[in-house]
Amino acid sequence: MIQRLSDPARAAEMFAGWQETIVWSALEGVMGTVYAVDDASAMVRSGDFAFFAGIPHMELAALLLGTAFVIAVPQSEAWARLLERVHGEHARRGMRYAVKKEPGVFDLRKLESMAAALPEGVTLHPIGEELYERCQTEAWSRDWVSQYPSFAMYQRLGLGVAALEGGEIVAGASSYCTYRGGIEIQIDTREDHRRRGLAAACGAALILECARRGLYPSWDAQNAASVALAEKLGYHFSHVYPVYEIFYPQEEAKP
Repeated sequence: MIQRLSDPARAAEMFAGWQETIVWSALEGVMGTVYAVDDASAMVRSGDFAFFAGIPHMELAALLLGTAFVIAVPQSEAWARLLERVHGEHARRGMRYAVKKEPGVFDLRKLESMAAALPEGVTLHPIGEELYERCQTEAWSRDWVSQYPSFAMYQRLGLGVAALEGGEIVAGASSYCTYRGGIEIQIDTREDHRRRGLAAACGAALILECARRGLYPSWDAQNAASVALAEKLGYHFSHVYPVYEIFYPQEEAKP
């Protein structure tokens, strides 16, 4: 029987060694939900992600049936096969790129130069209440704040910076989630403003602010371009790992 754990730390042993801050956040009770079956199988659900650990269990995999979109991360190939069996054509296998977590690795002077290297007319601003609200009005910037249901929560747990030009948000870097001791970075540039160095400037500014606050700015990459940006900022690539992007069409999705 599936249980939603009131004490998420009960599932910690099943996720031991998993270097994912979204998992850490959920196990710490900061953000996200942990489901388990008999303390043998578990799923962390947070935002667009679901992480599966322990003994593969059909009912846990089936919790994603009808989900409009989720990135499912299996701990093992046995979990991967189960996700394929349960979701069939709705599950598309892909890869993500893990980046090493190395406190103290950043060259702060270099980051200061990168943060200052802005095109004329572009300025960086902390994400306060007004920008928090504005980020939610556009699909491309929504994930900077979507995990924080209120500005009060974002102000308490989140952290971000936005690049503005002509009063419009054109790029930014923010916390996708928060865990004890750090954040997971979410970064993007509006499509018509890419290749101007804005993502690098925003990322550098956010890493510097994390350094000032004693937080670690964790990075996990969706693609090779994200890895390249991470390495430019001072991170080092670790390894690739499999994920499943699970889609259900609107008429099949859960209400």
